[in-house]
Order: sequence, then structure tokens, then C-alpha cells
Amino acid sequence: MTTPAAIRPLAAVHLREALTAAANGQGPAALAALMHIDPDSWTAIQQRAAVLGTGLTDLLAHTGGAP
Repeated sequence: MTTPAAIRPLAAVHLREALTAAANGQGPAALAALMHIDPDSWTAIQQRAAVLGTGLTDLLAHTGGAP
């Protein structure tokens, strides 16, 4: 089993901001937060979403709306 990529703390903050913004119907703010996530953390987020059987778009949609 390979070690999953790490999500950097600042990327986790940006992801939380994106999910909160999406839940509040603020698509542009959600997109802006996602754009601040570094590539390595982005890969790690995608890997973890895949383990859950979903993708980031679906996660955003389930919070209240996709950006």
C-alpha cells in the first residue's frame, strides 16, 4: 500500500472555505478558495475523495451547490 499524499494545513483551510462558500451559495468564493490549493494537496484531496467514492465536484454539490 502506498502512502497517500499529504494535504497541507493551508490547503485544508482553503478547502473548508470552499465547502462553506458552496454551502452558502457563493460559487465565485468557492472557486477562488479552490484555486489557492497547491497541486500536491489537490492530488491528496482527490485521492481522499476517491476513497469515499466521490469527487470534489460531488462534495461541493452536497454542501449546497457547486461553484
